[in-house]
Amino acid sequence: MNFSNEKIEAMIYKVRGQNVMLDSDLAKLYGVETGALNRQVRRNPSRFPDDFLIQPNSNEIEDLRCQFGIANHSSTWNYKRRSAPMLFTENGVAMLSTVLNSERAIQVNIALTG
Repeated sequence: MNFSNEKIEAMIYKVRGQNVMLDSDLAKLYGVETGALNRQVRRNPSRFPDDFLIQPNSNEIEDLRCQFGIANHSSTWNYKRRSAPMLFTENGVAMLSTVLNSERAIQVNIALTG
């Protein structure tokens, strides 16, 4: 599995002073539906403390929208989703590979943290 650094960097945003990635972008990388990824996270809440997973408030969502515009990045996040996106810090991204438990998840984790 080959991911370009530019593609990955375009999926990283700043929220609360931390680099984060959207659940929908990570789902695309992991080859799963966003809902499936989020269900796995909800089933394993103890693996995702506050420093691994951020639930953005309305101001932070607006800030993300501004970051999308500045980056001119076509994110997979649909602004009209029913729920706010889950935002994963670097530690949260690493933990995702353990709850998704697939070969692709392992390869994505290596690409993102390597």
